[in-house]
Amino acid sequence: MTARARTSRRRFTALAAAIFMLGATTARADDVPLVADLSSHLVAITTGFTGTSVLLFGATNGPGDIAIVIRGPVKDVDVRKKERFGAIWVNAKSVTLHDVPSYYRMASSRPLAEFVPDELLSRYQIGLNNIRLNVADNTKTPDVDAFRDALIHLKTDEGLYSQELGAVTLMSNRLFRTELYFPANVATGTYLVEIYLFRDGAVTSAEIVPFTISKIGVGADIYDFAHHYGLLYGLLGIALAIAAGYGASAAFRRT
Repeated sequence: MTARARTSRRRFTALAAAIFMLGATTARADDVPLVADLSSHLVAITTGFTGTSVLLFGATNGPGDIAIVIRGPVKDVDVRKKERFGAIWVNAKSVTLHDVPSYYRMASSRPLAEFVPDELLSRYQIGLNNIRLNVADNTKTPDVDAFRDALIHLKTDEGLYSQELGAVTLMSNRLFRTELYFPANVATGTYLVEIYLFRDGAVTSAEIVPFTISKIGVGADIYDFAHHYGLLYGLLGIALAIAAGYGASAAFRRT
């Protein structure tokens, strides 16, 4: 079976499961404003992982607009600015941004300006311009915003940050769905999918669905060994490099 056939089969299976679950979801949505779920709560990264999609689906108890935010594990990131010094480029200034999401994706049923006030966009950090990236209190660099913009631009180029207006499909004013894509360079850890239901410019209901991205198989074993036994892993790497070089030289001497 080809890779394309396997992908199509996985998407068909996920969609069939979603349709089945939406039947139960719709029944529950009569009692609550919003319910949502994922086709899979685990993304497994193997040696040949090239990226994957997860189906997000749900239902509401009536008309409304949907905004979805997916955030990956956070960490501190050093952003450096390069300046030309003679014939070379060197790092001149740097800023440490705290609690930076390793992955961020926003999707909505239509343009945000049409149904979300700016105050709520900022409060819930909906949209790339509203990601809250804090710096240390003692940071004196005047152009901090430029460093924030540079980080977001870099993450976007890497496929880790995105903003897709209109990517959430609404069906019969009650059901909704969208595909969440995760590239090959996505970080492992726990992710949070935040789903917001808006009506008349206010958040009527919200739900958070967690899921996990994890390495499995031989790649995961090597990754864990390298992180838990860094020194030994480095020594083994050097030993293998020396052995490979010696083997190659010995082979050339025989010819």
